[in-house]
Amino acid sequence: MDLGLLYPTRDCGEADFAELCRRLDPAIGLAFAYPEWGADGEPGTAAAVREIGAPERLTQAADHFPAAPDVVSWACSSCSFTHGLDGARAQATALAGHLGVPASSTSLAYLAALERLDVGRVALASVYHPDLTASFAAFLAEAGVTTVHAVSADAGSDRTIATWGPARITELTEAADHEEAQVVLVPETALHTTPLLGELETRLGKPVLTATAVTVWDALDRLGEEPVQNGLGTLFRSAAGRRRPSSSSA
Repeated sequence: MDLGLLYPTRDCGEADFAELCRRLDPAIGLAFAYPEWGADGEPGTAAAVREIGAPERLTQAADHFPAAPDVVSWACSSCSFTHGLDGARAQATALAGHLGVPASSTSLAYLAALERLDVGRVALASVYHPDLTASFAAFLAEAGVTTVHAVSADAGSDRTIATWGPARITELTEAADHEEAQVVLVPETALHTTPLLGELETRLGKPVLTATAVTVWDALDRLGEEPVQNGLGTLFRSAAGRRRPSSSSA
């Protein structure tokens, strides 16, 4: 099976996706294509984040996959949730119609994963500015998910975030945890979180859903696969049944 990931910034978090796919199944094919940042502000600004997530910009980038994938995902948290739930669905619908394959995004993958785990109260370990963290909480609220606590690192660009080591990621995740949260979300695909998936859940005693993990899990699930592998956290530890019909996923 071949996964096609649209990714916003070249040479940031692709290696983390590749590592996760290798650990799940070395036969998984993985290809990246890169939408172009527009002229409406510097990459990473609110205006630029919205512009790069325009459906037509995503479908143009999808034409640059080296071969047609079996499933495609817009592998960016902020560039999907800043468009709201309807906007994220529109992105996935445009990609599915253009390529003729199942399509999703990291933000929609979060909703699918939360539904699969049957949880509705979350904490956010956010690398974003507080305003952008609030935007993600608003996106989740549209789908009926309550954010009980959030921390915002305001860490800057994708390239800066991609340099974070395990200790800093762990510190942010632990700071975000809250006794009322059933799950902690770490919404940033530039972070290298695959080596930490099992350890983070052991430390917190609850599921920790990283952007890389939910994106890959959701893409495979949309193909009818059951990605199961010990040491990679709750989503991959057991197949909790097939996807249920949902208003939250595209």
